[in-house]
Amino acid sequence: MGNPGSPVRSAQKVVDVLTAQGVEYIFGVPGAKIDAVYDALVDGGPRLVVCRHEQNAAFIAAAIGRLTGIPGVVLVTSGPGTSNLATGLLTANTEQDPVVALCGAVGRKDRLKRTHQSMDAAALLRAVTKYTGEVSDPDDVAEATVSAFRAAVSEPRGAAAVVLPADVLSAPTTASITARLPIPKLASAPAAAVAQASELIRAARRPALLVGIRGADPDSTQALRTLVAATGLPVVETFQAAGVISRALEDHFLGRVGLFRNQPGDIVLGHADVLITVGYDAVEYDPVMWNDNVERTIIHLDSVPAGIDNNYQPTVELLGNVAATLTALTDDLAGFAVTNDYQAEIDEQRKALADIDVAASGVEPAGPGLNPVAVVLRLREELDDSATIACDVGSVYIYMARHFRVYEPRRLLFSNGQQTLGVALPWAMAACLVRPGTPVVSVSGDGGFLFSAQELETATRLGLTFTHIIFRDNSYDMVAFQEELKYGRKSGVELGDYDIVSYAAAFGARGYRVNTLDEFGAALRQALAEPGPSVIDVPVDYSRNTELAAHLHDDCFE
Repeated sequence: MGNPGSPVRSAQKVVDVLTAQGVEYIFGVPGAKIDAVYDALVDGGPRLVVCRHEQNAAFIAAAIGRLTGIPGVVLVTSGPGTSNLATGLLTANTEQDPVVALCGAVGRKDRLKRTHQSMDAAALLRAVTKYTGEVSDPDDVAEATVSAFRAAVSEPRGAAAVVLPADVLSAPTTASITARLPIPKLASAPAAAVAQASELIRAARRPALLVGIRGADPDSTQALRTLVAATGLPVVETFQAAGVISRALEDHFLGRVGLFRNQPGDIVLGHADVLITVGYDAVEYDPVMWNDNVERTIIHLDSVPAGIDNNYQPTVELLGNVAATLTALTDDLAGFAVTNDYQAEIDEQRKALADIDVAASGVEPAGPGLNPVAVVLRLREELDDSATIACDVGSVYIYMARHFRVYEPRRLLFSNGQQTLGVALPWAMAACLVRPGTPVVSVSGDGGFLFSAQELETATRLGLTFTHIIFRDNSYDMVAFQEELKYGRKSGVELGDYDIVSYAAAFGARGYRVNTLDEFGAALRQALAEPGPSVIDVPVDYSRNTELAAHLHDDCFE
């Protein structure tokens, strides 16, 4: 590590660091100010995937980070090549997906000039990342890139960026860092704090678990399941923790929270006298929406200190490695079980959770489209537990969050930090790359689909196999029903229909337009069985959304 050798372009040192970090893919759009790195990749290193837009490249890279824990990498040029990353990096940083952006820039002598593609890239990137480094010397290229990777995986995870001027990339250097240098794992929370938490749980009448983003890491999920199996504690998931409860532990699952009032999960949270939050981050579900009793006992179990809020002031903080702390807590709670009375309350809410699906799926559509709940449940029937489902934002997001059940973590992917349109299809592409041979489905509305649909060509070029389902109502409905509730009318939400079948074919994908639930089921089975990307156009009836919105939290959408 760091031993000098023959001088090489610092662009080569970038590639060497990426290889040492275990990066398999780089996503980007080329340009003159970053082409030295593109040239170096010809001689070896991670596989380069050229995308159709930098924002989508960032979405794909961020999903790689979410699914693997190793930062995804995006490689772009100066000016608009860098500024086009802003939404993708902001989304990743808010939702704690580790990603590293390598951004070309004009030469150092032009850094502050009003010239072609000059801008203060670092200032822009600092607004949407947790770390941004701007390199001014070729000997600093390797260390800045390594620092970006370490920042991206440090809790809370997120986006990091390095600004690389073109003249720096072409300059020679011998400085090198070829070791991976991972962040060391934390130990368990202190034994005294674990013992205090255990005493509080044992004394509680209605203890419950709220599991969030950092509770969905593989080790954390396994430790959580052991705790639940040993104690019988009920579990409520945030969107990012979807799937932490397995099929074997189904009786302890009380639902997913983040949007609706009076869901069984919200009722369990509201009645809990001791609430254990596991890896929970406030960006997932603002405490003001679920905790109206600041005196309630909260045990904050996490690798990150609690963010103190008017509605979130933990009694005990168990700060340390989440999996190790859960294991220590399980050991301390040996012999504990929920009371029979509390179990009866849990069973009642479990039944209410099942009844929501039954009641909603039986509603006859008021318009020409299909009942979106029936479509979601049919999709659920056709997929096994190995499937990855990426969900876009829009009214489809409401129905998927409420009705789609998964049993493994990071198999149902949401954007619930920024609620960013256009993420679903790029996320599905990432899932195909890191989970080959497993079913991959993305779902969006007709509006969100066109935010990233050009990447169908990229998916076809890569030979990726996935199915994209469009819930089509030819409007921005999630905005429309909020406007109806606020103003009694809609504005700026109507969209035109388009030929999705022909659009898919133009990019080498297969397209289907269905009109009935049975047609949807048949098209879905065919799409899942065939190679390459497929797109299914499903008309849906969202006329009940204003009624449904009576069960939404105020201001839960932006």
